[in-house]
Amino acid sequence: MSKTDLPILEQRRIEANIIKPIYEELVEELGEARAKEILGSAVRKNAIAHGKAYADAQDEPTSLLGFHALLPQWKANGALEVEMLEETDTQVDYNVTRCRYAEMYREMGLADIGHLLSCGRDGTFCTGYDPRIKLERTQTIMQGASHCDFRYKVEE
Repeated sequence: MSKTDLPILEQRRIEANIIKPIYEELVEELGEARAKEILGSAVRKNAIAHGKAYADAQDEPTSLLGFHALLPQWKANGALEVEMLEETDTQVDYNVTRCRYAEMYREMGLADIGHLLSCGRDGTFCTGYDPRIKLERTQTIMQGASHCDFRYKVEE
C-alpha cells in the first residue's frame, strides 16, 4: 500500500486534474456513455485494490469496526461532516451531511462524473478490504440529495 501524508480530499483533487483531460478525450472518441462506463470500471477496480492493500497492511484480522476506524482519513481537513446513527460489530450507519468532495468536483467542472470518481469507490473499497462488508446507500449529495446515507453491515 502506498501511504501519503496528503489528505484524501487533496489526493482526489490531483487525480481529478489528471483524469479530466483523459475523460474528455474518451468522450470525444467513444461518446459520453462509454467514457463513463470505462471510467467507472477503472475506478471500481482501483478501489478494490486499494481496500485490499489497507487490509493487507493491518496486523489484525479485518472487521467492520476496523474498517470504520479508517473513516477519519476521508474526513480529514473537514472533507466530510458526518452524523453517526449506529455503530456495532455488525452494523455501522451514518449520514454525510456535507461533502467537500462533491463541492470540489463541482468547482472543477466535474459534477457529472464526481460520483464515479469518489462515490463509486465506497462500496467496492469495502469489498476489497473485507468481502463480508456490504454498503447499502440510496442517495448521495454528489447526485443532488440532501445527504448521503451510508449503511454498512457484515454478511457472514
